[in-house]
Formats: sequence, C-alpha cells, structure tokens
Amino acid sequence: MLDLRRLQVLREFSARGTIAATASALGYTPSAVSQQLATLERETGVALLDRSARGAELTDAGRLLVSQAEEILALVEATESVLAEQSNLALGTVTVTAFPTAAVAFAPLLVPPLREHRGMQLLLRQTLLATGTQQVRSREVDIALVDDWSGQHPGRGHDGGLRHVRLMRDPMVLAVPETHRLADSAVAVVLEELLSEPWIVTPESERSREGTDRLLAEVGGLPSAAWEFEGLGTVLSLVSRGIGIAAVPALAMVGGPAGLVYRKLPRSAPVRHVYAVVRSVAVRRPAVNVTLSALREATRQVEAEIAETVAA
Repeated sequence: MLDLRRLQVLREFSARGTIAATASALGYTPSAVSQQLATLERETGVALLDRSARGAELTDAGRLLVSQAEEILALVEATESVLAEQSNLALGTVTVTAFPTAAVAFAPLLVPPLREHRGMQLLLRQTLLATGTQQVRSREVDIALVDDWSGQHPGRGHDGGLRHVRLMRDPMVLAVPETHRLADSAVAVVLEELLSEPWIVTPESERSREGTDRLLAEVGGLPSAAWEFEGLGTVLSLVSRGIGIAAVPALAMVGGPAGLVYRKLPRSAPVRHVYAVVRSVAVRRPAVNVTLSALREATRQVEAEIAETVAA
C-alpha cells in the first residue's frame, strides 16, 4: 500500500527539483528525504528517480505517480473535510502563512477567538517570499495571507480549486517622526516638497518597495538621499528615531513603534489588497472555517485602528 506521507515527499520533490530544496521545504534532512523516496520506490517496484552525480530527476514513472498523487491527496483531503464537517467540531491544526506586516497585525487578534475551540491549534508562519498561494495549492499550509498590488482579483478566471477571500484595502501612508513639520495635520502633504528629505525604503527584493517606487515615480523617483533597510519594522523604527521619512502600507503601522505620525497620501497613491487564499475543499473543515471568520473579524478591528490613527 502506498504511504501518503511518502507521496507528499515525492510531490514536493517534483515541485522543488532537488533533494536539498525538498528537505528544506519539509523540515527534513536530505538523508531522510532520500530514504523516503527510496522506500517509495521499493513499495511501487519501479524507479521513480534517475540519480546521477549532478543530482536527481523524475523518471517517466515518477512523473506519472506525481500526477496520480495529486488526485489521491486531493481525494483524501476532501474525505477528511467531509468527515470533519459532519462532526461540526473545530479540531486539528490550521497552518497559516502570512507576509510579515499581516502576521504582526493579525496574530494577536486571532488568538482569543480561536482559543475558545480547545480541540484546534493555530500555526502561523511568516514569509518574505510571494509563495503563499503555491503553498496552499501544494497543501503545505491551509491558508495564506497574500498581498496584491495589481488591483485585479487574483483568483478571477483561474481559480484552480482555490478560493480568494478579500480581506482589506491597504493604502500607502506617509510615516514621519513626531517632531517633523508634517506631524501637524494642518500642514498639507505635497510629495514634490518631500524629495529633499532623507527617505528610508525597503530593498527592491521586498514587495512593499513596489508601492514606494510607484508613489515617487509621479515626482521623478526616489531622491538621492534614500537609505535601504530590510523589513518595514526596521524602517518604521528608524523613522521614529528621526532618521528619515517613509511611505509604507497602512497595515505596517499596526503594532509598530511609538513616536510616529501617519499622514494620508494623495488619492493617486498606490493601494494593495490583502487576501486569504484557501483550498475550496478545505473550507468545509470547521477549523479552517472558524479561522477565516476570525480573520474577517480581525480585519474589521485592524481597519478601525488604521482609520483612527492616520491623520488627513
């Protein structure tokens, strides 16, 4: 009989391409991954990997089994979801991955309502990489909080068994220290006048940088006095110390440092949209369903905090 865990390892190898990357994604050692795949080959009686000094790749039989594994694992999950739905109890672990600002903002608000369900556990992971949707698709996680700067519903026209639940609209805001002249809401925010200021931005490798670049493109791009630091938390900490100013998504201010004033930007400023991505079949699990409900309620609280904090 085929072992489901080993099928998951094979599918992960198909997605990652190397033993080392598969081990890293699953939290195993490379040796353990190799052993699992070797055992699966003995169980099936065919060679699933073509091994060489340069690495390993799937054989035709391996690719065939991967395609079957997708169907098998999807059927198993659907069956488990139906059984869980029948019990009507929120049980088991729900794994959520989120980009850092979403994790910081939502985590404290998710814990109280989910603690009421004693049979379930929340596992929340942070990631800087835009891999949340793929992790949901591959069943590494149950829910992914993802951001989108395009303004188009990411699931429209190519759902592929996934559901995209829109959570919030997250506009860019200007962050300045309390001692800055723009801390006074009576002073108008004029982007052109800010180009002489020292700016603090995230590197181009971070998705939040897209918003800053699009904002300042209207007035000629980043000023020469722009310093790059990884992480919006670090950026806001430096702004609070009077090192410079920054444009950040409003969600970044939730749980951020003290000593800052946030100002609204012109209506043309970039806006990102935050979604919860979940497999459609997984929504039938009560534990996943109550987590989505908790996320919606947390969103309402976050939006209220942003509205109260951001000055005109």
